[in-house]
Amino acid sequence: MIMLLESKNIKLRAPEPEDLEVFYRWENDTELWPLGCTITPYSRYDLRQYISSPRDLYKSGQLRLMIDIKPELETVGTIDMYDFDPHHRRAAIGIMVDRKFRGRGIAGEALFVLCKYVFSYLKLHQLYAYIPVDNEPSRRLFVHCGFKEIGLLPDWQQTEEGYKDVLLVSLISDLSDN
Repeated sequence: MIMLLESKNIKLRAPEPEDLEVFYRWENDTELWPLGCTITPYSRYDLRQYISSPRDLYKSGQLRLMIDIKPELETVGTIDMYDFDPHHRRAAIGIMVDRKFRGRGIAGEALFVLCKYVFSYLKLHQLYAYIPVDNEPSRRLFVHCGFKEIGLLPDWQQTEEGYKDVLLVSLISDLSDN
């Protein structure tokens, strides 16, 4: 039986205390910082607090899920919903798959599962993502999953090479009751 946050090959789940070391490694990987909003390292203490704190999407405005591959349920990445806006029924989305598991379709499968969950169960109307224009793998992933490129944000992201443009992509629910 396939559950709501699962597919044939992956399972999305809430973070557990056992995820502390993988969180610590990913959150402190400075090569990933330019792809998100992180500019300082996280301590194990901070991450432990985050993992153990209650998760209420309506209070925190975010939902982080771990991506496990089946059948061994090895944790290979995270998928995040943030900037949740219940009035407009939309949220931003981000995804990260560990380097050694990239290129296997895991990100696409996780994105499909999350989209199904947020559109059918949470009844959101729209998901969107910010993608640096030179992040071609991410761009292909979101387009493959049905997201449309809807805007360009010039000089949006400061990097070591200077400012970079960022694409805004969006997916609107096709469920008629939304």
